[in-house]
Amino acid sequence: MDWGPFLPDSLLLEIFLHLPHDAVLRAGLTCKQWQAVSKDEFLWRELFYRYYRIPRSVPRHPSAVSWYREFKRLYDCIPCVEVQTLREHSDQVLHLAFSHRGHRFSSCSKDCTVKLWDTEREDGNISLVHSSSMRQFNWGYTQFSQFNPDDTLLLVSGVYLGPHHSSSGEIAVISLENYTLLSRVRNKPYDVFGCWLNETHLISGNLHWIGNMTSCSVLWLNKAFQDIESENVNVVKRLFKIQNINASTIRTVMVAHCRRHDNPDLLLDYEAQSQARRLKAEQDNQHHPLLFDLETPDSEDEEEVENEDECRKDGRSHSFSSARIPQLTISGLDHVIHSRKHVGARELQIETQVAQMMGRAYTKAPDSSLIDPSEPREGEDKTYLLFTTGSLTYSPHQIGIKLIKPDQMTTSGPVLGEERSSEEFFDSLDHVIDIHGHIIGMGLSPDHRYLYVNSRAWPKGCVISDPMSPPPIAEEIDMHVIDLKSLREERRSLRAHRAFTPNDECFFIFLDVSRDFVASGAEDKHGYIWDRHYNICLARLAHDDVVNSVAFSPADQELLLTASDDSTIKVWRSPRMVRLAQASPRQLRPCSLLSSWLLRHKNNSTFASSVNGKTVSEGWKKPSDGK
Repeated sequence: MDWGPFLPDSLLLEIFLHLPHDAVLRAGLTCKQWQAVSKDEFLWRELFYRYYRIPRSVPRHPSAVSWYREFKRLYDCIPCVEVQTLREHSDQVLHLAFSHRGHRFSSCSKDCTVKLWDTEREDGNISLVHSSSMRQFNWGYTQFSQFNPDDTLLLVSGVYLGPHHSSSGEIAVISLENYTLLSRVRNKPYDVFGCWLNETHLISGNLHWIGNMTSCSVLWLNKAFQDIESENVNVVKRLFKIQNINASTIRTVMVAHCRRHDNPDLLLDYEAQSQARRLKAEQDNQHHPLLFDLETPDSEDEEEVENEDECRKDGRSHSFSSARIPQLTISGLDHVIHSRKHVGARELQIETQVAQMMGRAYTKAPDSSLIDPSEPREGEDKTYLLFTTGSLTYSPHQIGIKLIKPDQMTTSGPVLGEERSSEEFFDSLDHVIDIHGHIIGMGLSPDHRYLYVNSRAWPKGCVISDPMSPPPIAEEIDMHVIDLKSLREERRSLRAHRAFTPNDECFFIFLDVSRDFVASGAEDKHGYIWDRHYNICLARLAHDDVVNSVAFSPADQELLLTASDDSTIKVWRSPRMVRLAQASPRQLRPCSLLSSWLLRHKNNSTFASSVNGKTVSEGWKKPSDGK
């Protein structure tokens, strides 16, 4: 049969440019000519920018080999299909943490347990392997956990039920070999959380009030356990002693091991990407895409310690129902609230001014050469201690950065740290980044190059006259991106998620970062996923209540977990991984974008459909620019 003359490729391409991507894929099945035109790079470049609504000034991902494959990556490799729901917790699930190998993860909950889960079962399902209750230690709930670098120990942070609604917390270290408790460390305020410095040492905090609105935060280095060799060696050493004013305190400590960043996971600075491309082109005769691998209590606390000991003795008589325990939010404010009832505003203002004068006179000067990004030491790696702090009000609105020196990595030496003169009572911050809003979450990229920060912005131009009355905060959550190499904020921020609680009830929402994606919880009952390079929101992951925490598997970024106040942990996998799990070994083969679209279309049109008997959530959404 004579089909008549073929349409010229140029005309066919012009027609395809006016079609949606799914229609182009279907049209490509018509004949060989149409199939060849449907894979045209210029076509998919136009479809990519139009569909994902990305500004043309944003270049293609440096490791992408074609526009078609890049379109498919964002469409098919996002963990947006719910494949399993874990219901073993009996109360709100607050935090999730993967091991560095990705073979296990831990979860913390208001039910006061920490649970360990296995992700390497042959059937692909996740199963519970261990659960430890911390009620026997008079904890109110577990709030945070972290695996040490070699995955042999687990740090668990919780809120201690002390006298008069104490803001104290505690850190427990659990052996992952036999699940025995190795040590317990005091942690005040509780939302310092604590973190690992290395395989055997962890960082905790303590707080001492030295005025009505002035305090001192002490950060301690603790050995995780005491072995025979350490009987004559310190198991604790003071790292830093930092003055706080205006009712602020240090919270949310984390450690960033900043390498020289010769091979970062991803460059977010587009100008740097262009420069890197030009340099590579000069070195090679032909173009190749850049590939990126992708504590000891002080005397002033003795009275509180005695009260806490009494509570421990009576702890077993406390009844714990399954009802919700009020989640503590901004810690350490009871002292300030009590002081304000008996001290006038003028006196508090004078105290702040005196504290600032004393701080300038008795604070050790920072060594700018240690942290100034303009004077890097060639070949030197740096270890930063990051934390939230403030200077204007009690709500955390600044990121504090302290450089940890090599001799501070161990508890050997004087318990109170290096020798200092009587005029160097406090340690200064090496660098401060003001977020101009209430910080509610932080997370590091896998290579520790970038720090992602969840915050709720203050109104522009606001003036804080009363430290106990911070400005109103926005319902929209902004996710800031800070480059730890240059110590400056990137020009772009991510936005899509929301929160509704006021300043004094605002709580932490944990985020996580993988090689290509960043995810966060939100108070609007959804988790969110963005692409780190293109700065677009790719998926909304539904729960029945607030989503408190998210976690990517470090072994496979197409596996994501979300934890919620609805007492569940949901497991999400990408459409690509779902198809591979469904296919028999002899059916495994590369799958086209059309079949990906068909699976997505089916999932989006019938939310009650099933994948391996599991409910498929609304999952993927059409991307937004995140502005």
